Amino acid sequence: MNSKYVQKTFFIAQAGVIAAIYTVLTMIAAGFDLASGAIQVRFSEALTILPFFTPAAVPGLTLGCLISNLVTGCALPDIIFGSLATLIGAFGSYHLRRNRFLVSLPPIVSNMLIIPFILTYAYHIPGGIPYFMATVGIGEVLSCLVLGQILLSALLPFKGIFPMHMGE
Repeated sequence: MNSKYVQKTFFIAQAGVIAAIYTVLTMIAAGFDLASGAIQVRFSEALTILPFFTPAAVPGLTLGCLISNLVTGCALPDIIFGSLATLIGAFGSYHLRRNRFLVSLPPIVSNMLIIPFILTYAYHIPGGIPYFMATVGIGEVLSCLVLGQILLSALLPFKGIFPMHMGE
């Protein structure tokens, strides 16, 4: 079978699985009212460390966020710009993948800078942008840094067992 076809199929399958897991974890967080609003701790954001292992995580995380925002009933600006924040964070994480501790920072920063404007202008939640930067930032640190690094540590021993990058 054509190696390039297998690699593309593998990439698409990885991205799809990541998107599905992101969506399921967001739905669980939504069940606890933690998936949106001024205070949010999306368990799915722990997956933002996955660009450390595979480039397929970039579209997978973005698609997962887009689907999650659609199924949880987010406002259109949140669907667009929230997904864009995830894309920026995932892309940044992929470029910092050589350092396991820096890989968590881009999603924290992108969400901390973008989501407060969504909360203020799309949802008209009282509190102000600096307050939302703090609350979203704390939630992202808990999700991306704390849970994300725990997940990365758990997956690290398996890095060589299953090829995460195309062509390995």
